[in-house]
Amino acid sequence: MTALDLTRADWRTSTRSSGNGNCVEVATVDGRIAVRDSKDRSGPVLAFGPAAWRSFLHGLGEVRRG
Repeated sequence: MTALDLTRADWRTSTRSSGNGNCVEVATVDGRIAVRDSKDRSGPVLAFGPAAWRSFLHGLGEVRRG
């Protein structure tokens, strides 16, 4: 797997974020979804393919409804 070029990533935070810095930020880069900790913007980044990201979001929906 090759490293993602994050220099032009358009990072965004959820509109449900309270602005206290305890959030994650996401960006779409080269067809993958990159995720980082908003408190450590120069720290590690996780990258997910579209199918894995959809599965993750679906799982969040199940948790919220559960």
